Amino acid sequence: MEVFHDARLLIPLAVVLGLTVGSFLNVVIHRLPRLLEREWASQCAELRGEPAPAGEPLGLAFPGSRCPACGARIRPLDNIPILSYLVLRGRCRECRQSISIRYPLIEALTALLTVVAAWRFGWSLELAGACVFLWSLIALAFIDLDTQLLPDAINQPLLWAGLLFSIWAPFADVQSAVIGAISGYLFLWSVYWLFKITTGKEGMGYGDFKLLAAIGSWLGWKVIPAVIFLASVVGAIVGVSLIAFARHERNVPIPFGPYLAAAGALALFAGPALVRAYLDLL
Repeated sequence: MEVFHDARLLIPLAVVLGLTVGSFLNVVIHRLPRLLEREWASQCAELRGEPAPAGEPLGLAFPGSRCPACGARIRPLDNIPILSYLVLRGRCRECRQSISIRYPLIEALTALLTVVAAWRFGWSLELAGACVFLWSLIALAFIDLDTQLLPDAINQPLLWAGLLFSIWAPFADVQSAVIGAISGYLFLWSVYWLFKITTGKEGMGYGDFKLLAAIGSWLGWKVIPAVIFLASVVGAIVGVSLIAFARHERNVPIPFGPYLAAAGALALFAGPALVRAYLDLL
């Protein structure tokens, strides 16, 4: 059994696991918002006393993956992360329509972060927690990019998992995790209401509060100011660039979740250094 604790096996296993999970995250990113929309539509119909809208049964595990263009089922051999995309040259085997490059990119990103976590934490409880944390951030970031939603179905379990992990203090002790969750939520909540009172507009959604609370529950309260600062600076740079160079309309909102997720991932690997850099900057 010692072979399974050999560090030389950890990185290859992390690559395979990351690619496999990345393929599943593509499904979550694509289907979870649609599942939520169906649930909301059914609830509205129930309140109106109407039958639920008809539609094909849909879940994260069923039906099997299909081409978004022609609806053809994707064969298992055509669903191998990254490799199948390269073999098929980014096109559906049946209709030859192009497949978004984002699918293999998400698989590669998930594998990369999983490998970095394996290299950083080794065989440990920290590695298991880091993977759960990073995989959740990836799903939330891309769902927010697509829909400007940060689903409670991921946000809330992520927050509670962070508080649970703090019992063993892999990244933050219980006290720091609880304060981190509270301060993360309240800071953005306060910014939201201050902006709304002064401008009459909503500057962000409640999902952003919950995401920062989840990050605080995993990493503790000390990283919260640095995460907010980093996410805000990068978000401002990207927003100004989109308006200046991509003709992005000023009244079209830009999701903040991806920047929070990126800052949270960085804080996982370099939290103390990030906090020191933030304090030095101040």
